[in-house]
Order: sequence, then structure tokens, then C-alpha cells
Amino acid sequence: MTTELSHYPLLAQIDKPEQLRDLPQDKLQAVSDELRSYLLNSVSKSSGHFASGLGTIELTVALHYVYNTPFDNLIWDVGHQAYPHKILTGRRDQMQSIRQKEGLHPFPWREESEYDVLSVGHSSTSISAALGMAVAAEKEDKNRKTVAVIGDGAMTAGMAFEALNHGGDIHKDMLIVLNDNDMSISENVGALNNHLAKLLSGSLYTGLREKSKRILGSIPPIKELASKAEEHLKGMVVPSTFFEELGFNYIGPIDGHDVNGMVDTIRNMSSLKGPQILHVITTKGKGYEQAEQDPIKYHAVPKFDPSSESLPKSAPSLPSYSNIFGNWLCDMAEADDKLVAITPAMREGSGMVEFSRRFPDKYFDVAIAEQHAVTFGAGLAIGGNNPVVAIYSSFLQRAYDQLIHDVAIQNLPVLFAIDRAGVVGADGATHQGAFDLSFMRCIPNLLIMCPSNEAECRLMLSTGHKHNGPAAVRYPRGNGIGVDLPNIADTIEIGKANVINNGEKLAILSFGTMLTAAEQTANELNATLVDMRFVKPLDQSLLIELAKTHSHFITVEDNAIAGGAGSAVNEFVLANQLDVKLLNIGLPDEFIKHGTQDEIHTELAIDSAGILAKAKQFIG
Repeated sequence: MTTELSHYPLLAQIDKPEQLRDLPQDKLQAVSDELRSYLLNSVSKSSGHFASGLGTIELTVALHYVYNTPFDNLIWDVGHQAYPHKILTGRRDQMQSIRQKEGLHPFPWREESEYDVLSVGHSSTSISAALGMAVAAEKEDKNRKTVAVIGDGAMTAGMAFEALNHGGDIHKDMLIVLNDNDMSISENVGALNNHLAKLLSGSLYTGLREKSKRILGSIPPIKELASKAEEHLKGMVVPSTFFEELGFNYIGPIDGHDVNGMVDTIRNMSSLKGPQILHVITTKGKGYEQAEQDPIKYHAVPKFDPSSESLPKSAPSLPSYSNIFGNWLCDMAEADDKLVAITPAMREGSGMVEFSRRFPDKYFDVAIAEQHAVTFGAGLAIGGNNPVVAIYSSFLQRAYDQLIHDVAIQNLPVLFAIDRAGVVGADGATHQGAFDLSFMRCIPNLLIMCPSNEAECRLMLSTGHKHNGPAAVRYPRGNGIGVDLPNIADTIEIGKANVINNGEKLAILSFGTMLTAAEQTANELNATLVDMRFVKPLDQSLLIELAKTHSHFITVEDNAIAGGAGSAVNEFVLANQLDVKLLNIGLPDEFIKHGTQDEIHTELAIDSAGILAKAKQFIG
């Protein structure tokens, strides 16, 4: 036992859940206490998601204690609740590597562990996947159980309700644990409510109810009366019959920090037939006062001192692109009464906190509902407003149909401010903004812009906002380079690139913030360097002129090469039979794993040194 693990005598014995299940139940609260302390100490040293995991400690212990994982399927949604799950499933001693290159993945990941049943990154997929697993388990006929834990806002997405609707219809054996950490119904938590939950999940109540249904089922008037009586009785002891109407047996809400109470209830429910809902109330950040008081601030943390009352302040730095967008949004709202801004539950991440405070009537957080966000924007545009949809690149993937059908086909003036474009870093493959240029470029009517710095970003946002049609501005995670910002009314000519410097033989066509990395190559090889600005429409006249004086083109982008901005140049060169050789530099045809942005750019040779080496080889 290491010196560190000597502080955790029970946890040190648990390298896999079977060892947890060997403990007597009266030890589970002590295990939970040790697990919470271990999570606090490990994340404070490594950085990572924090408050959500603190809230799921007892729930994680109870589920692994009752269910025979990994034989039984246990799915986490959203994935950043699963740090305690990782600790109990053989990854305890690796926790300080989480989110680091070659370290643990930040979310459940099938390649990493047999206990991670579903690889997840965003949210609201668990019920659909669990339903599929439940159907497969029934066909397999080995009594394999399926459990989905959904919480931390994941129940706000339409996909979750689609799955509930289907699950209640086909009536397969599965348990959905609704982890409610919003505390909106915390007054329902208590000893009486927990007792009633155990009673409702127990064999006496469920047996009587099922027998009554069978006996009375052939007499419609009596059946209806019995159903109404049951609903009335149950309505007095649980807060809602919503899930019952969808076909689920609903139990709860119960105290999600009473580990023994949850074990008793979950054990009872594990033997019930059909689709089950267990509603647990938890406190995000439980056990660490600062995180309980400000769970948003402590949702994901840098390395910090647990004994301190605040997180360390980051060194002064240049403004992030998210902040550039947020400031632009406030400035444009002052100038345009018809501006309306929409976010799918990413107010903080998208830099919209100040805007939401200053312009509450212009601000709409639609929850984790990307499809709705886009079509809601379409409706606002039809009504004469100027909507701005602030959305992460990888989140926009979920609303692709709406982008095409509800905005682009109708040529509506909706501006998409696409954050986290390109390599994002530590959150890994599910969050890398690798595909937006590829999936947007083929859509008619859509204006697509890539700023090379924060001034260009502001200009493009204003240009897109004033454009009479759909427009997208995609910008990366990270900070600007420290240039002066233009006036809010300034725009740029659509489809016009910017030649940074003129050279010979080689023209480097840079899309977005890769311009800085491309400058070294341009200087060393006396190449022409162009900030292309627009992916759609391309500056076609410039490309024709460059082809007359240059023999080689290199395109550079922080997007998948397949179908990306470089592909647009390739298509134009071929269609017009321009006599130039082409090299596309960008992201390869693979899912990019986690690490820092610099580490990934270096590994993929799309940093300054990598671009220079590829360029030298290309031109011979």
C-alpha cells in the first residue's frame, strides 16, 4: 500500500467492484467517505471535472454494490459524473493522469475499460443505448441487467424523451436512475420519503399492484377506477406521475447521499420487471463547501489547493475567442434592437454571462437541445429578428438536419457563432471540432468564415450578422494574439481574401488561426502567405491570379482534410484546370484523442515546425 493509499484503508482494498461487493453493507458509508476524499485530492492535483463527481459518490458505490458489473451494463450520462466510477473500476491509481496525453480519458471510454459500456462525451444518449442493450439482454437470456444514470442536465435533451417514449412502449427490463442535482425538489427528500420509496419498490406493493391489474383487467370500468385510485394514492407520496404516463414504474425521489437507503431501494428495483425510473436527489459538489456553493465554477477545475477557499487565479492573458464573441454580442445588442442570442446550455463556455445579465430579454438558454436551438433561431428569423446561435463545433453536429432544412434551404439570416472549432484538447475525440468545415461546406446558401485573429473574428461576426442569409463564423478554443479590435459597425467584403505577403513559387493558403503557424514557413521559404478568410465563397479571382505566378499551393486548416477548406481549393483548381501542385495540411482521417492543443498540433505535424517540414518536402 502506498503512503497515499494508507489514508484510505477501505478504498485501497478495492481494485475492482467485486471487492466492493465483498464488504458488508455497513461499511459502504465509510467507503463513500474515503472515495469522496480521494476524488478531491486526486482532481486537485490533476485538474478535471470535479463538482459532478462529488455528487455521485454514494450513487456510484450503491450501483456497483448491487449490480454485477461489468456483466451488468452500467451507463453514465453525462460522462463527467463518472470519475468515482473510474476509481472503483481499476483506475484509482491512474486518476492523476486524467485528461492528459496518454492518460485516462475524461469520460467513460470503451477502449479504456470493460466497465465503460458506452463511450460518451456529450449527453442524453444513455436511455437510447440502454434500451438497445436491454433488448439485446432479453435475446441473450442470461439475466444481464441494464442501468442508465442520467443527470446533470442530460434529461433536458429531446433524445432522452424520445427514448423514454420508446422504452415505455416496448416495455423491456431496465432501470433509469435520474440523478437530479438541481435541488428544485429537495424538500421531498427525507426519512419518510425514503421509507415510502423502499415500500413502493418492494415485493409487497408491486405484487399487489400487478395482481390487482390482472384480476381487474377484464372489467374496464373497475380497471379504470383502480387505476385512478392507484394514481391518486401514489400522487400523495411521489412528486409526479409523468414517467408513469410514459409506461415506466417511477420510484422516488430519494436521498442520493444515503448510500444504504439507495442500496436497499436499488436492490428491490433490480428484480422488478419492465422499465423502471429511480429518481435520486443529489448535491453537486457534495462534501466540499466551495463546490456546493458554486457548482458551476467548480464544474471543471485547474490544479488547486483543497484547503483554500478559492480556486487559483490564472495569470493575466489575452482575451479568449469566447470572450471576444461575448463582448461583440453585447456591443451589437446595443446597436441592434432585433438581435437575439441563443445557447444550448453553454452560457459560461460560450462567453455569454455578461450578455445574459445585461440583455435578459434578448437571451435564450434552451437547455441541452441543439436541434431546437437551431430551429428556434429559424423561427426568430422568420419573425423579423436577427438571431445568433452560439454553439460548439461538435455540438452543432447534432443539429445538422435543422441547419440544412430549417435555416439553409429557406435562406434565413441566422448567424452561427461556432466555438471550439479545430483541436480542442483535453476533452478528447468527442469534443474536437474537426468536422464543421467539412459538413457545412456542402450546404448551399451558407456563408462560412474563419478568422485568423480576434480582430478578424469581430469583423466576421459583424459581417455575418448583417448578411441577408445564413452565416457561420468558426473560431478555436484559446486566446487571441493581442491585436486592436475594430468598430462594431465595420465589416469585410464577402469572398475577399487578404494577402499577407508576396513571395515566389509557393503560395500558402491559410484558413483561420493556423495563419500564425504558417508564417514561419512563408518567411523561411519566401512563400506568398494568404489569409483566406472565407471557406465559402472562396476568393476565386485570387486563386486564378496566384496560379499564374506560383507552381505550388499549400492549404492549411485546423479541420479534417477530408472535405475541408483545402478540398474546396482542390475542387476549384481541378474544375478550372489550373496548373499548380497541391498539398493539404490539416487533421488526418482519424478521431483525435486527448492532450493539450500544442501536444496534438505537434504530434500531427500541423504546428510551425511540422508545416515547414511538410512544405520543404513538398517543393523539393
